[in-house]
Amino acid sequence: MPDAGRTLEETAVQNAAMQAQKIISLNKFIFLSVISFGLYPIWWMFEAWRFFMQKDRLDIMPAARAVFALIFLYRLLDEIKDYAEQRGAACDFSTGFLYGGFLILSLLARLPDPYWLVSVFAFIFLIPAFQALNHAKRNTHELNIIEARSFSIPQILLIIIGAIFWLLLFAAFILSDQLQ
Repeated sequence: MPDAGRTLEETAVQNAAMQAQKIISLNKFIFLSVISFGLYPIWWMFEAWRFFMQKDRLDIMPAARAVFALIFLYRLLDEIKDYAEQRGAACDFSTGFLYGGFLILSLLARLPDPYWLVSVFAFIFLIPAFQALNHAKRNTHELNIIEARSFSIPQILLIIIGAIFWLLLFAAFILSDQLQ
């Protein structure tokens, strides 16, 4: 549904200027989040902010908002919820709960070995927003949606580097147990 102040033609022109929206599956999001030690959600936040910047013609810096996610995440989750509800998604999640859960799990990265690993799973609190944004994009007929069936080259590199770090981490845990 276009904004009241815009005509259908203005909305179509605005959406035509937007980049094609790539959508990955929930399983890929979870896998990339775990393999990257929870860093992939920062990229997802960047992409989400860039989407809203283009859609609403905002004067924001998506990269800065993604890097400083603990400051801007609540607003992003709120934007996603509003947009998804406008597109017919049933968003029964609480923005405050998702933000609080993500914040708490992210801060647990300061715990000693191996307990800090629980912070890798902070992305779990982003899943409802991830699904809502994907639903909303799919139900915005003016958008050019690309469903990613396979991993992109940057994602493959992320998987390789992440796998190496996971192997090194497990090796360090095993070796530290043997040395004691």
